[in-house]
Parts: sequence; C-alpha cells; structure tokens
Amino acid sequence: MTARYGRRTDSVYERAGFGSPVPRGTRPALVVVDLTRGFTEADFPTGSDLTATVAATTQLIEAARDAGVPVIFTAISYTPAEADGRSVAWLDKATGMRALREGSDAVALDPRLPYRDGDVLVVKKGASAFFGTSLSAQLTALGRDTAVVCGATTSGCVRATAVDAVQSGFQVLVPSDAVGDRAQGPHDAALFDIQAKYGDVIDQADALGYLAELPTAQ
Repeated sequence: MTARYGRRTDSVYERAGFGSPVPRGTRPALVVVDLTRGFTEADFPTGSDLTATVAATTQLIEAARDAGVPVIFTAISYTPAEADGRSVAWLDKATGMRALREGSDAVALDPRLPYRDGDVLVVKKGASAFFGTSLSAQLTALGRDTAVVCGATTSGCVRATAVDAVQSGFQVLVPSDAVGDRAQGPHDAALFDIQAKYGDVIDQADALGYLAELPTAQ
C-alpha cells in the first residue's frame, strides 16, 4: 500500500520532498482508535458498517499480542454536561457526536474486538487520541518508538492521531485494511495525506509481517 499511495503522489508533492518511507522501530504499540459501536454499526447516527475494519483490526490485535506488543484502545465519550453544553467546541461543528454519551451503547467497544480486562482504554474528547489524554506519556513509559494506528474514522480521528503521533516523536504506520470511514472519498484522501506527510500507509500483509518479525523481547 505504501507504493500504491506513493505512485499517486503527483510531481508537486515529489518536488516538495513528501512521501519518503519512515524508519520502522522495533518497539511498536498498536493504537486502536474509536472502534466503538457508535462508529462501527450503521444503526447509530454517527456510524457505518465497519465489519471489514473490525475484522482486520482483530487480526492485528492478535498478532500484536503474540509479539508482546502493547495494545491501546481509545473511545470518545462525553459526560451529559459536555454533550449538552458548550464546553467542547468540536460539538458545535459535529453535532451528531453529542450522542456519544458515557454509559451509552454508542461508546461501548465493538463486541467483536478481542478486548481483555486490563487492556488500556484511553477516553478522549477530541479527534486525536493524543489531545488531552495520557497516551503520549503511556507510550513513552512503555518505551515505544512506533505507533501502528488503526480504527475509525480514517479522515477524522485516525488522521488526527497519526498527525499527533509523529509530532510527539513516534514513527507512524497505518494499515489501510484496518481503518475505515463513512465514505470512500474522505477515506482515500486521508490515506493519501498520511502517506505524503505523516507516516507509511501499508497493507495488512505488511503490517502482520512487521509484527511477526519483531525481536522477541518487547
């Protein structure tokens, strides 16, 4: 997938020096962004059918655990005061997100994911998994050098997380089969942008191979 999106980068991007491959660290973490029911199920106003994304992410979670790689989940969740008030400016623009209330089915992780008791769950209020959370500190404390970012949505929280990950000093890999969006156009545009500027967009086989070939001591 890296090569595919690299070929789509036009001469303007090439002249600007965008799209170079990133160095891959040997101590990654898998960051599963917002695969909650409010995003993965079409019955929710904020959601769409992300069955394929959940299945690909499940593969990555299992491979990460086999390799001793930490898996960190994120979820957007608002208190009633946040959902109903004006303290979260983003909700003035994305009003449908007000339905993501703490304790509701919409903010529950998709039950098809192999989440375990004791797994880290980062609750966030904005698009990026780094904004206003302890994620960067946790990755640093774990000695991580690379963030493998999957989840939803590609053009929203995944892209924002990828941007903040590289700005926080982590190399970024985004497996294209394990991210999803409500529409194909924003999905493709976000992957193009990530590949050009923030990380490497890779396919599922590459991601699984990377995890399988890591040094055993994680």
